[in-house]
Amino acid sequence: ALPPAPPGFVQAAQELPLARAEIDGLVERAKADAAFRTALLADLEAALAAEGVAPRPALVDLLRRRVIE
Repeated sequence: ALPPAPPGFVQAAQELPLARAEIDGLVERAKADAAFRTALLADLEAALAAEGVAPRPALVDLLRRRVIE
């Protein structure tokens, strides 16, 4: 049998679906509203925190890439 997954892996796996949904919402808002997009890009960490998502570096990078595309 395999050893149990590290607690951090389990927590990240549990949070990922919610984080993706929140990021999708932020990206849609950013595409629809230029002022929101500017504010979002100015402080991505605060935007994630305001949505209740821990602003982990990987999520911040994902949000930045999705908004800039």
